[in-house]
This record gives sequence, C-alpha cells and structure tokens, in this order.
Amino acid sequence: DAAAEDACRALVERSPERLFGQERVEVRPETPYAAAWGDPPIALRCGVGRPAELRPDSELMVVDEVAWLPEPPGVYTAVGREAYVEVVVPPSYGAPAEGLVEISDLVFREIPELPSGEL
Repeated sequence: DAAAEDACRALVERSPERLFGQERVEVRPETPYAAAWGDPPIALRCGVGRPAELRPDSELMVVDEVAWLPEPPGVYTAVGREAYVEVVVPPSYGAPAEGLVEISDLVFREIPELPSGEL
C-alpha cells in the first residue's frame, strides 16, 4: 500500500553509505526500494513478499527489537513490520550480525510495527 511504499523509500534513502566496510553501489535496474553494497553485493530490498517459510512456529532472531527470519544461505527477512525487508549477505562477509545491527536500527525507525503477535 502507499504507506508501506513511502516507508520503504525512506528506508532505502536513509540506508548507510557503507555496510560491512563496503561502499554503496548502484542497483540495476534502478529502484527506490533496494540498496546494495560491495562486491559480491550485499543487497537490501524493501517491500518483498511474505517469506513462504514464515510460520507461527518459525525460529526468529531479534536484533535491536526487529525480528528477522533467517533463511539459508545468507537471507534475512525482517518480519512483524508493515513491509517485509530482506537483506542478503553473501557468506564471504562472515557472520551477518554487524550489518543486521545497523539495518535493524533503520528498520525500527522507518518501518512501523504490526500489531503485537502479527508477522
């Protein structure tokens, strides 16, 4: 919906210039709903579909009050928000914690939470 589109645009606009020590790179095709860093690219997409693997009993990891659904290999989707946010971290970057902390803070500020208990 329009509110989620606006929130996603704001999230991408406010995304950092560096993530995992990598410079932000151009996304092709150009879109206001995605950002990328480095080579191989770390990718962020906002407004993705609900992950098929997301169920009421899914094991989530919480980073700075944002719940993430981890999906191998290296895909993390923020859930419980008005828009799903997907971050793909290639294995060559190691553990995703550093990037997820920074992105979680941004998701927390820019993408409103769904009512308690909704994923």
